[in-house]
Amino acid sequence: MSQEIERKFLVSGEFKPQAASQSRIVQGYISSARGRTVRVRIRDGRGYLTIKGPSDPTGVSRYEWERELPLAEAEELMRLCEPGVIDKTRYLVPCGCHTFEVDEFYGDNQGLVVAEVELASENEPFERPSFLGKEVTGDVRYYNSQLMKHPYNTWENSTNTSRPSSSPSCL
Repeated sequence: MSQEIERKFLVSGEFKPQAASQSRIVQGYISSARGRTVRVRIRDGRGYLTIKGPSDPTGVSRYEWERELPLAEAEELMRLCEPGVIDKTRYLVPCGCHTFEVDEFYGDNQGLVVAEVELASENEPFERPSFLGKEVTGDVRYYNSQLMKHPYNTWENSTNTSRPSSSPSCL
């Protein structure tokens, strides 16, 4: 089994000049049940199917399985997805020995920018780039499957959650 170990942060500074590459991603969910997601993604004209298991109690680690699909199959599977779509640009920003994946969201999640870093272990040290803001690892509101159901732009209107106090300033 493959374990995904990552930490997630809000972005509170400029990162685009440091980006080595960028790609547009559109993804939907065949299943977005908490702890058991099945995602279809189209990125740079290629299709992917990903299955993710439940996160550990800290939200840092979880099972992940992913396979590339022919684009036509991914497009057909997108028709089976639950309502809602995640639309974003992913920037790859190297920093020290790691590469941060910085996602700038569009549509109903416009204004949200988050950075993730994948690690080999939960305790692995990493260099913090200057654009990192508050850590949101384990906060389910920031899971893409939840952003599809409860978009960022609706948070300030909800009585149960509020938008983060450190709003991204890099757009």
